[in-house]
Amino acid sequence: MTFLLEPHPIDPAALRAQLASPDCGGFVFFEGRVRDHHEGRVVTGLHYEAYRELAEKEGRRLVDEIAAKHGVRAAAVHATGTLVPGDLAVWVGAAAAHRDAAFAACRELIDSIKARVPIWKQETYADGPSEWVEGCACGAGPDRARRSGP
Repeated sequence: MTFLLEPHPIDPAALRAQLASPDCGGFVFFEGRVRDHHEGRVVTGLHYEAYRELAEKEGRRLVDEIAAKHGVRAAAVHATGTLVPGDLAVWVGAAAAHRDAAFAACRELIDSIKARVPIWKQETYADGPSEWVEGCACGAGPDRARRSGP
C-alpha cells in the first residue's frame, strides 16, 4: 500500500502496522480530521469526491517520489464520501531509521496531497446550503474538473 482512496472509516491502527519495521526508529503520522467550523461558519459535515483513477495514480507517484527523496517507508489514505466533525479524513505516515527524515517526509507528503491530488471537498453548514471549498489544485469542485480535465 502506498496511496489509497477509501470510503469512511479509515483504520489508523492497521495503517501504522503496515509501515512498522524493525529498521525504522522514527515513525511520524498525521491524521487530518473533520473540524466543526470553517471561516466563522459551523460545519455539520463534509463530502469528498475524487477522480479515482487520476487521484490514485498521482497519490502513488507522490508517495513513491517523497519516500525515495527522504529514504523512508511511506503511505497515505484519503477518505471519500460523507464525513462528520471528528471523522478521520486523511492519514499520512512515514517511517525511517531516524526521526528527521520521517518528519520531513510526512510534512511534504500531506502538503503535496492537498495541493496536487484531485480530491474535492464540499462542506455542509448549519446556517445554509453546502459549498465546494477551494483547496485542491484542481479547482472548485468535481464538475469544473470534469469539464476541463483529461
